[in-house]
Amino acid sequence: MVVSVTASTTSGKPLEEEVLNKTVDACDRALALDSAKKKVLDFVESRMGYIAPNLSAIVGSAVAAKLIGTAGGLVALAKMPACNVQLLGAKKKNLAGFSSATSQFRVGYIEQTEIFQSTPPPLRMRAWRLLACKSTLAARVDSTRGDPSGNTGRAIKEEIHKKIEKWQEPPPAKQPKPLPVPDSEPKKKRGGRRLRKMKERYAVTDMRKLANRMLFGIPEESSLGDGLGEGYGMLGQAGSGKLRVSVGQSKLAAKVAKKFKEKSYGSSGATSGLTSSLAFTPVQGIELTNPQAHAHQLGSGTQSTYFSETGTFSKIKRT
Repeated sequence: MVVSVTASTTSGKPLEEEVLNKTVDACDRALALDSAKKKVLDFVESRMGYIAPNLSAIVGSAVAAKLIGTAGGLVALAKMPACNVQLLGAKKKNLAGFSSATSQFRVGYIEQTEIFQSTPPPLRMRAWRLLACKSTLAARVDSTRGDPSGNTGRAIKEEIHKKIEKWQEPPPAKQPKPLPVPDSEPKKKRGGRRLRKMKERYAVTDMRKLANRMLFGIPEESSLGDGLGEGYGMLGQAGSGKLRVSVGQSKLAAKVAKKFKEKSYGSSGATSGLTSSLAFTPVQGIELTNPQAHAHQLGSGTQSTYFSETGTFSKIKRT
């Protein structure tokens, strides 16, 4: 259609004799080069069983010859990543503004393989990538002459067929769920003191719940003002209620405070290096005290009175 419209709208004129001769000569050379290329590919195709037996077993001799010819040799094809191998021979199609919904995508020489043509259309893209990856592996085996018999290529081809068959299998049917046994004991679910403590520790507080809410039609206050910074939500809004902390959080805070109090008031019995038995008095100056005097007084009972904080109960013998 594009050619017919162009021919009907173009005001053409005959070429000059010299230009026409050059054009015909260029066309003849292009046809000769294409014929020579075909002869070379036919020759390489006839020798593919010896040059690349594993690659030929996967994609066929004709496609293997085209891949090697386009890549520039078997070694160059072996060094090429699979993402580039799958694009060898691809042609960019110009649809001239028409829809691409009904047009077939071009995937290069791999499209001409038997495996690709026998694959269902919804799975051809996956088969295209799989064939490119396996062809690259087979080319690397052939470049090092790892398996001249071609058994590796045939094993890879069988693996490809199994994968494509696996893709076509229907999904497993949904199994009917059996009814629970009547009058059975309730299942033991995860719980306990440790889990409750963890839930209390990571529970959402009422303050955070209010911060995550917004009143309808009332602008939200923020830390920087004008909607900038972190929003406060319903915190500080009228009618939002007072801030409350959950019972679990208060219990956890009380437990932490109690533990800190025990740790701060506890003593290991060791004497600090700053402790001294010297006492400074305004009358006598420096006074050296006896640290064992208080314990001696307690043992003798001289300080043990009724109102003493260190005194003990006394037993009076009846006469």
